[in-house]
Amino acid sequence: MVDVQTEITIHRPLAEVEAYTADPDKAPEWYVNIHSAEWRTPRSVAAGAQIAFKARFLGRELSYVYEIVEYIPGQKLMMRTAAGPFPMETTYEWEALSGGATRMKLRNRGTPAGFSKLLAPLMRPAMEKANRKDLDRVKGILEGTLSPAAK
Repeated sequence: MVDVQTEITIHRPLAEVEAYTADPDKAPEWYVNIHSAEWRTPRSVAAGAQIAFKARFLGRELSYVYEIVEYIPGQKLMMRTAAGPFPMETTYEWEALSGGATRMKLRNRGTPAGFSKLLAPLMRPAMEKANRKDLDRVKGILEGTLSPAAK
């Protein structure tokens, strides 16, 4: 089992941080390793919605489908793989802070299987590094210090 949680303070209101990060269409802008997101169901951030992602991680091209399993507006979004190289769960949590800032937590949990099992010892540090880059990137985009187009 690999379980990585990172967090960051973004100096933007919770509603703005949530609207941007909970939108799968924006994922390729702020996730360093995600190249595309394509809806498999009608566009709706709600339980049951499915999104196909293409990414590159640990030198491998990955294709996987996430299904939204829980969405509590203003608090939490949880997705799990419905199809992909190994079972994974991604959770975003948002918390309003004083002064109009937001704390965002990003958690990835999964159990590598098949070929990915061989890479398991490398996964945790690689996921921590990727999550940190992703949160730094979303912070820069939302605080206006980084362009979404610059990857």
